[in-house]
Amino acid sequence: MRNYDLVSSARDAAQEHRLVSPKWYQTDIDRKILKQLLLRDDAPAMRDIIIFYGLMAGFGLCAVMMMPSWLSLPFWLAYGVFYASGSDARWHEAGHGTAFKSVRMNRIVYQIASFMLMRNPVTWRWSHARHHTDTLLVGRDAEIALMLPPNAIKLLLNIIGLPDIIDSMKRAYGHILGRIQPDEAVYTPIHEHKKVFLVARIWLAIYSVTVAVALYYETVMPLLLIGGPRLYGSWHFVMTGYLQHGGLRDNVTDHRLNTRTVMMNPVSRFLYLNMNYHIEHHMFPLVPYYNLPKLHAEIKHDLPEPSPSIWAAYAELLPVLRRQFHGEEVFIERSTS
Repeated sequence: MRNYDLVSSARDAAQEHRLVSPKWYQTDIDRKILKQLLLRDDAPAMRDIIIFYGLMAGFGLCAVMMMPSWLSLPFWLAYGVFYASGSDARWHEAGHGTAFKSVRMNRIVYQIASFMLMRNPVTWRWSHARHHTDTLLVGRDAEIALMLPPNAIKLLLNIIGLPDIIDSMKRAYGHILGRIQPDEAVYTPIHEHKKVFLVARIWLAIYSVTVAVALYYETVMPLLLIGGPRLYGSWHFVMTGYLQHGGLRDNVTDHRLNTRTVMMNPVSRFLYLNMNYHIEHHMFPLVPYYNLPKLHAEIKHDLPEPSPSIWAAYAELLPVLRRQFHGEEVFIERSTS
């Protein structure tokens, strides 16, 4: 039985397996080419963020104007996917500091996306740094979505983001009171704790005003615009997120074995900011999202064959998950030859 609890196993389990700050396999690539791929450019990032927020605002405006007609439903659903699922990718890329060349723009987008996802931007920055340092290393990685054995009910409820929201609210309650959760203390430096508490209190004020407006005007519309989309718009980032590492081997130091690249349709790639090139991203996390297709072309000879579609990836994943549900310790084995 694997122990995923960071508090009890972060040190002992990782040291036992000699996996503390491991050296990860990295495909050789010409230094001049890599240098070009690492260049950050405000132009494509600004273009994409304007399109993204413009579409989200447009869908939201149409939804509000068509209320209370059922014809507003498709616009609410589209708004929700942009709000929650699209924000997940923006949170991720801006958190890496690679979306924009501008440090300020990365910080602004990261803070907005963190709020939309109800993820404290301080603790989650450190959590994600740990995820890249110790990807799928049991007892070290704080972001393993599919544990052994998988929790089927939790996996299904996550389609509407419910377990994540409950967890976020519990953590936020502690932060408001000035308390860090034990697992967060494992990876969040003490000098950052005051920032954690400040963010939680500011967010409490924003959500309190939102609820107050909804009650005063006796309408759910403010909640459908702020906060609510985290429930009804999470399905896309959950769907793509399960494919990142799901069913693949843990406790290895080669991203070709524990990470999956999936070819996706243009809409999903836009929402996901090219994170479908996930092996490439983990090998070279400082390459901006708009250069990941080029990076894939340069190193694909050394990577496993990518899944040709989302459906094909799930056709591979689901049979393994089914066996894991029944207690079998099985994984999808990748060839690195």
